[in-house]
Amino acid sequence: MGFLREMGVGISVRRRLVYVVSMATMLLAGWSLATSTQVRDRVDDSTPPSVNQNAEHGKKGQAMKFRQSKSGYDITPLSCEAVEELASKLDPEAYHITQGADTERAFCGGLLENKKDGVYTCVVCGLPLFSSAHKFDSGTGWPSFYTPFDADHLTQQVDNSGGRVRTEINCARCGAHMGHVFDDGPPPTGQRYCLNSAALKFSEKGSPLPPESRPAQTDVAYFAGGCFWGIEHYFQLGPGVIDATSGYMQGNVDNPTYKQVGSDTTGHAETVKVVFDPQRITYRRLLEAFFDMHDPTQMDRQGPDVGNQYRSGVWYANDRQRKEAEAFIKELSGGDRYRGKKIVTQVEPAKTFWPAEDYHQDYLDKTGGACHVSNPW
Repeated sequence: MGFLREMGVGISVRRRLVYVVSMATMLLAGWSLATSTQVRDRVDDSTPPSVNQNAEHGKKGQAMKFRQSKSGYDITPLSCEAVEELASKLDPEAYHITQGADTERAFCGGLLENKKDGVYTCVVCGLPLFSSAHKFDSGTGWPSFYTPFDADHLTQQVDNSGGRVRTEINCARCGAHMGHVFDDGPPPTGQRYCLNSAALKFSEKGSPLPPESRPAQTDVAYFAGGCFWGIEHYFQLGPGVIDATSGYMQGNVDNPTYKQVGSDTTGHAETVKVVFDPQRITYRRLLEAFFDMHDPTQMDRQGPDVGNQYRSGVWYANDRQRKEAEAFIKELSGGDRYRGKKIVTQVEPAKTFWPAEDYHQDYLDKTGGACHVSNPW
């Protein structure tokens, strides 16, 4: 039993007992049986409690802010509904392991002896978790790796079951239980990621990966239109916009602070970095929204804010963006929208983007304040 406990046998039982105790507590407090139906259902062996309740997942109907891993994958936590739908397609063993933290029998997993080159992905959501290049024979009876595909693709939590303290590992995107990580692995990391075969899906090198196992297909654009609070806020509302971040660009000082930029001596402009899905929204549509959000005829100011840091600018990431921005400005200049006023928006190659301090991010949402910018959507 000690050998099996190492991988986590008994975890689901422990969690079911927690639900039993919770149900009993509610009944003693006068709760009705109808109120505790969800708890009773999760105690049933056929529907083990989901490990996703311990992960960072959106509430019912709530979208999570986009997150991207260092290797370029979308690791935005899935909603509870999305996880439930994906998990419903699993076979019973994979379901109980990933959703109830159960463990397959030692030396019985289908991927234990796999020697092929390729990538091991989460069986629930398809996120790449481990590579064959890091697999080794630990002799424990479960697939073992000395490092993950990308550390951002896993989350960890303390597991006190089995009379010992261990570190449980879960998929960062869907919260599926994978196994545990121990400090008795080989060099260079000294770690042993002990996995359940049923929690993984193997894709051999050279074979096409499904869309859910590929890096996120995103693009980036940079816009300066006065105070970045409002520009950031309304860009985030755009359909197809994944994220918007306030920051500083086009200056001559590394890691500038808000105070430095405000001194009008660093050459930076308050800028918003927009990460978007080019399959859902075009760069042209972003340009349209940007010019709806501010007055491009005002030189070194926007509304009540005055200074070079508030200048209007489009900092292009590639030549295609440059051509589109210049063509769009020419189009606007030839119309009667600005009644003959000159558009002073600068179009320059993007330099380093320096994120602004944390308190500037999502500022309008945090404070409930307003800005000179109007909703362009």
